[in-house]
Amino acid sequence: MFEAVELHKKIPKEEFEKAVQELRSELLKAQYALKDTKSSVIVIISGVEGANKSEVVNRLNEWLDSRWIRNFAYWDESDEERLRPYQWRFWRNMPPRGSMAIMFGSWYTRPIVQRALGKTDDAALDAEMMHIEQLERMLTDDGHVMIKFWFHLSMEAEKKRLKGKAKNRLTKLAKKYLKSYSDFAEASARAIRLTDTGNSPWHLIDAEDKRYAHLKAGRVLLQALQNKLEEVKAGKPPASKKIKLPGLTQKTVLDSVDLEKRLSDEQYKKQLEKYQQRLSELCWKAREERRSVVAMFEGWDAAGKGGAIRRVTGALDARLYSVISVAAPTDEEKARHYLWRFWRHLPRDGYVTVYDRSWYGRVLVERVEGFCSQDEWMRGYQEINDFEEHLYRHGTILAKFWVHISSEEQLRRFKEREQIAWKQHKITEEDWRNREKWGPYVAAIDEMVARTSTSFAPWTLVPGNDKKVARVEIVKTLCNRIEKALKS
Repeated sequence: MFEAVELHKKIPKEEFEKAVQELRSELLKAQYALKDTKSSVIVIISGVEGANKSEVVNRLNEWLDSRWIRNFAYWDESDEERLRPYQWRFWRNMPPRGSMAIMFGSWYTRPIVQRALGKTDDAALDAEMMHIEQLERMLTDDGHVMIKFWFHLSMEAEKKRLKGKAKNRLTKLAKKYLKSYSDFAEASARAIRLTDTGNSPWHLIDAEDKRYAHLKAGRVLLQALQNKLEEVKAGKPPASKKIKLPGLTQKTVLDSVDLEKRLSDEQYKKQLEKYQQRLSELCWKAREERRSVVAMFEGWDAAGKGGAIRRVTGALDARLYSVISVAAPTDEEKARHYLWRFWRHLPRDGYVTVYDRSWYGRVLVERVEGFCSQDEWMRGYQEINDFEEHLYRHGTILAKFWVHISSEEQLRRFKEREQIAWKQHKITEEDWRNREKWGPYVAAIDEMVARTSTSFAPWTLVPGNDKKVARVEIVKTLCNRIEKALKS
């Protein structure tokens, strides 16, 4: 693969300076035009040690308007980053639409280095590349531009360049490169081959001559920006936002939920106290073992999610948990992929995060209310499964609850809320409008559970007509999930 890149092309200084004048003008024009689109640009700077990648980053910042660029250098992982799933450090830096992020180092670095140093095998590298390919497809499907550069040097050129540096300036990784060039080259080539896709291709550049490398990178970036602008200008056939959903013509997964379950006050008090005590002990144990817990709640309006969450958090030390209430996305959140706002709230290892509504809004309310296109919510199932698999692979304990009530019970609770002064804030016109779409929501819930209840992140359907039953069932299930995960 890399032999074809080792062309040793050189560009005279005068030719370079003349070409740069036109290139800078066109780059700025394209960058300003991009600001008015719903796309962001992610530039990945990778390559061999000694390829002067930092100079490329500096050059791109010189040629472009730096007000619309953020640069991120991924060196050693911080404690904050190590205590979360690997992709968290990249997700929190995703650029808003209309802007650009230059990532010096990226999600490729750790898998390649670990394989080159013999800490993992080909199968592990291939699995990591599959997850990376899924991430990049997710971003490009969302309209982002992915530009991946690999700056290459031959073994002789790299050794010459690195040995020319003072020894105290050589990083540990650079020193290992000097000793294991072929191992790094083999791992890198395999990673590139597995992730060189139509939506996010790699651009391999000979970095022996700096002027050639810089000019080539600038031209590739310009071409990618112009291609995206042409795509935006041409437009795509508008996808209908109003999706006609099936009615209730057959049984759904919700029909299996026993809404007749009841608990007496005495049974409720005894069981809740038992499981809350157990939950407290298990969460402290999870902290000791550096395992994070994510409890996610979905359910019908007035199903009692808030009360159930309070029974969970009431069992925990306030220092251990946080509750994220998910409402309509803010402008900051709308400017990024919908999963961004959930990634950034993931807990550190040893802590608990409770989501009151979640990423499933993409395949529920956004689907039924037509807030996204059919293509977008259909992609959502796989995107959500990928997200939850990242949590699982990191060791996060995930519990997903759907709190189910009957239509009749929801109506009774709505009317009760209208009559009780301190509950009136809980009922809105939107709640009544959503109730009119009960059938389409049931169909969406049924498909959601079928497509996203996995071995590593199963759904728990909770009977909620009796709030006491729901609360005990949730705390008990959460205990079982944590205990099982800690034993595995």
